[in-house]
Amino acid sequence: MTPRHVAVIDVGKTNAKLALVEAGSLREIAVVTRPNTVLPGPPWPHFDLAGHWRFFQDGLRAFHAAHGVDAVSVTTHGASGVLLDAAGKLAAPMLDYEHPGPDTVAAGYDAIRPPFAETGSARLPMGLNLGAQLHWMFQAMPGLRERTAHVLTYPQYWGWLLTGELACDVTSLGCHTDLWVPQEGRFSSLVARLGLAGKIAPARRADARLGGLLPGVARETGLAAGTPVSVGIHDSNASLYPYLLGRSAPFAVVSTGTWVVSMAVGGDTVALDPARDVLVNVNALGRPVPSARFMGGREHEVIRDGCADLPAAGDRRRVLADRVMILPAVEPGSGPFAGRGSRWTGVPQRGGERMAALAFYLALMTDTCLALIGARGPAIVEGPFARNRTYLDMLAALRPEGVEVAASATGTSAGAALLLLGGAGAVTTRPVAAPADADALAAYAAAWRAAVAAAG
Repeated sequence: MTPRHVAVIDVGKTNAKLALVEAGSLREIAVVTRPNTVLPGPPWPHFDLAGHWRFFQDGLRAFHAAHGVDAVSVTTHGASGVLLDAAGKLAAPMLDYEHPGPDTVAAGYDAIRPPFAETGSARLPMGLNLGAQLHWMFQAMPGLRERTAHVLTYPQYWGWLLTGELACDVTSLGCHTDLWVPQEGRFSSLVARLGLAGKIAPARRADARLGGLLPGVARETGLAAGTPVSVGIHDSNASLYPYLLGRSAPFAVVSTGTWVVSMAVGGDTVALDPARDVLVNVNALGRPVPSARFMGGREHEVIRDGCADLPAAGDRRRVLADRVMILPAVEPGSGPFAGRGSRWTGVPQRGGERMAALAFYLALMTDTCLALIGARGPAIVEGPFARNRTYLDMLAALRPEGVEVAASATGTSAGAALLLLGGAGAVTTRPVAAPADADALAAYAAAWRAAVAAAG
C-alpha cells in the first residue's frame, strides 16, 4: 500500500527539520525545526545527535497523533559520517565538517587520497572530504580506528536508530568523500588505505527500503512497529530525485540552501576542473551526475547582514546602470573562485540596492557553475532562491534554454518522501518569464565576468 503521509527527517547544515509530507501533493502539512547547533567539544566541534534524536522522536509522536505517519524517510547534508563501536554506540562524536583540524595533516592525507579521475571528488578544505575527516580523527584520537566497528554515511545513522539496519547510500558516498568510484559503483582505494576495509556499511541505493521501525522506537513514538523506513539520501540529490522520475534529459537542477549545488542531467560532455569545486555526484539511481557548487546561502547571509529590504525598481536600475557589483568569493574556501577575496565595485546607497546586487551576484555564480558542468536544457531552481525574483530574473536573462521553479513545494523533504512512494506524486514546474530588462541584465553580467577575469 502506498503511504498517505511520509515523515521526513531533513537535516541541513543550518537547521534540523521534521516534515510530514502528503503523498499525492507532496505538500508539507506539518513542519517542526530546531537549529543544527555545533557543540564545542571535547574532543572536537560536533553535532548534537542526541538532542536531534529526542527532537525527532517528539515530532514523530506529535505528527502521528495529529495526522498518522505511514512511513519515514531521511535526508541530510553531505560531507558527514558517523562512527559506531561494536555495541552500535557512537565511537566518537560526529565531527563538524567546517572544523579546520583535517587541514593540519593535509600533506599526509594528500599522499594517500585517490586522484580526481578515480573518485570525481575534488580536494576540499577542512573536513569537506569525508576521507580527510576520518584520516585526521584517527590521528587525533588514538585507538579510534580500532574501536570503530562501522562507518555510516549520515542519513543512515538515523536509519540505524530507526531500524537497527546498517547501510550507506550511494548519493552520500558520492558527495566528495574520496571513498567512492562513481563510474564503477564501488568503494575507492582509500578505504583500505584508511584501514577501514570491511568496516564501511554496505552501499545501497537511496530509493531502497532500509527496514522497518524498531519496536522500541514504535513504543516511544506511537507509530506501528515495522513502519517502512527508506535508505535515505543526500539533500541535494533529494532535490534532484523528483525530476529524474518525471523529466527527459537534458535539464539541470539548482538546489539552493546553505550550499547551492548545480547538477546537470544529459548535458554536454566537458572536462571537469576540480580546482573550480566541480565534482561528480551520484544520483538516487546510482548514476554519476556532473555537479558544481558554492556556499550561496552562507554568502547571502554574510552580505545582507540582517537587511530584509526588497529591491524596488529604482534600486535595480541604479545597480545595473552604475555597475554596483560583488566580485567573488564571499566564502573563499569553496566554489568556482575559491581562494579569492570578495570586493564591491561600487557602494550601494540603500538596502534595496544591496539586495539587488546580492541577488545578481548569486545568479551569476550559479550561471558560472552551470557552465562549468556543461548544463543544457532548462535550469530548475529548488529551495529558498526559487522565491527570489531578482535572482531568477538574472538567471533567466543568462539561460537561453529557460529557467523553471517548482509550481508547488518540492525541495529536499518532498524528494526524500518520494523514495517511499514508488515515484507517485505530482511534480510540476512553471517557467520564469524573460525579464523586460533582459538586455541590461546581460550587459551587467558581461561586465561582471570581465571584472572577475581582470581580478583573477
